[in-house]
Amino acid sequence: MANEEMVDWEALPDAQGKRNGSTGQQLLKFLAAVLLVGFCFHFLFTEFILWEPDSTKGCTLFQGEWIPDNKGPAYTNETCHFIEPYQNCMRNERPDTGYLYWRWKPKNCDLPRFEADKFLNAMRNKSWALIGDSIFRNHMQSLICLLSKIDEPVDIYHEMNFKTRTWYFSSYNFTLAVIWAPFLVRYDTFGDHNTLAEPNLELHLDILDTKWTTEYHKYDYIVISGGQWFYKSAIMWENNRVIGCHNCPDDNLKELGVTEPYRKALRLAFHFVSTNDHKPFVVFRTWTPDHFEYGKWYNGGVCNRTQPYKEGEYDGDPTDHAMRRAEIEEFEHAAKIGVKNGMQMKLLDTYHLSLLRPDGHPGPYRTFPPINDKNKKVQNDCLHWCLPGPIDTWNELLMKMVIDDDDNLGHASA
Repeated sequence: MANEEMVDWEALPDAQGKRNGSTGQQLLKFLAAVLLVGFCFHFLFTEFILWEPDSTKGCTLFQGEWIPDNKGPAYTNETCHFIEPYQNCMRNERPDTGYLYWRWKPKNCDLPRFEADKFLNAMRNKSWALIGDSIFRNHMQSLICLLSKIDEPVDIYHEMNFKTRTWYFSSYNFTLAVIWAPFLVRYDTFGDHNTLAEPNLELHLDILDTKWTTEYHKYDYIVISGGQWFYKSAIMWENNRVIGCHNCPDDNLKELGVTEPYRKALRLAFHFVSTNDHKPFVVFRTWTPDHFEYGKWYNGGVCNRTQPYKEGEYDGDPTDHAMRRAEIEEFEHAAKIGVKNGMQMKLLDTYHLSLLRPDGHPGPYRTFPPINDKNKKVQNDCLHWCLPGPIDTWNELLMKMVIDDDDNLGHASA
């Protein structure tokens, strides 16, 4: 990861002013000080009142808190058979169940539970594509589990590795696809692409991945995101030449870090979306935090918490914040262009509410049976989400943003 950002502190003003023995000037200074203090008090007090929660103000979907919910999840591993083994925490004998009994409570409003029948009726004769990495595969499984209570889909297409896959809900003529494009831009792999420590990736930051751009015109709704694959070691290309790398051992190549390459990929993808002749409803989902502690997935990192964080208890990784900041800035710029071109573009900002849920990951319960031998190294998954689990909230947010279509909710495009 990139180093933490350096902060340049402004020099403090000189505390020693020139002394003046004049009594009149001292009195004037005293009166001025009294007026200044009064003004500052009024200003600060007024601002404080303005910051108070106000029930008359609009709902803020992505700010809020997780509150206990006795009702529990909308489905289980017994009622939904579309859950992949790595996220099937119940089947994999995760012993605690408390993570299932929390709901997201947005500021100044409530988030309705997901209504499968309402969603499918609204999406009759429509199509969706989720474009990104394995987090979207996780996300799609959640959506399918929620929808399959009303209509079970049929797998009508999948690649050999099942990373790109299409489902069809025949009763509603509704198509749901996930398209594997972990960088959004073109990439070439050499050797074992699952290895994090070796520079076996080459990214072309000025060429989009055709796996999604050639399919883009087929869909009425697009949900798109970048992802943690940008943390992998990679050599970067632009204009048919190498411009640098991230985390590679070649001292002759410039270290580019992760934020700027990610920003370039986003800018290129957003330009394609916001200026395209095809104008689907586009949602961009923000960065997904992981919750590894005491290491990462490849060197013993774990996630064994059983309750959500309280507000302010954990601020997240500084590099994650930089990546999300790049997302927000590039999205806002693209949304202005998109609106002028007749686009609907909205931001699904799941970062903060997800950051507060370290308890929602499979951890060591990504396999069955789980490995409980303390002498054996266990690979924990502290990035993807248990199903059911906190990721189901993402679909409730999507339902609120897309089906209810209230521009006062969340971070809609300008």
